Amino acid sequence: MKSLLKISFIVLGLSVFLTSCKDDDDYQTIESIDKVKIDSVKIVNDTMDVFSVQSIRTYSTYSSGCKGFYGYDYIHLSDIERDVTAYQFTTNGPCTQATYTGANQINFRPQKAGKYTFRFWSGDNNWITKTIVVE
Repeated sequence: MKSLLKISFIVLGLSVFLTSCKDDDDYQTIESIDKVKIDSVKIVNDTMDVFSVQSIRTYSTYSSGCKGFYGYDYIHLSDIERDVTAYQFTTNGPCTQATYTGANQINFRPQKAGKYTFRFWSGDNNWITKTIVVE
């Protein structure tokens, strides 16, 4: 038991040492967080059961390699209405100028039956509306 404890401390010490020796230039600083429009939404099943889980995929276009998905603002407007806005980060590091499409997902697990309405922000005052019936 003592030898297992000693080995654990040695591994822990080496991992801390090796991590602290990393070059700080490998990390880029996030400069800003902004809304990014959701281009499209993919819902596999428009009907599902209460307490089951379904992944809802969203797709957004990023204008360079210095930008990427940061997170969602997922607002419960009511028991069965949701507004979803995606956010992107911008870093300060060197990056490619090529645009790319990124896919991300929300795991939806309804707690009660009903007809759920999702609105995904797609720029300005535009929304993509999707409905899922929960039985």
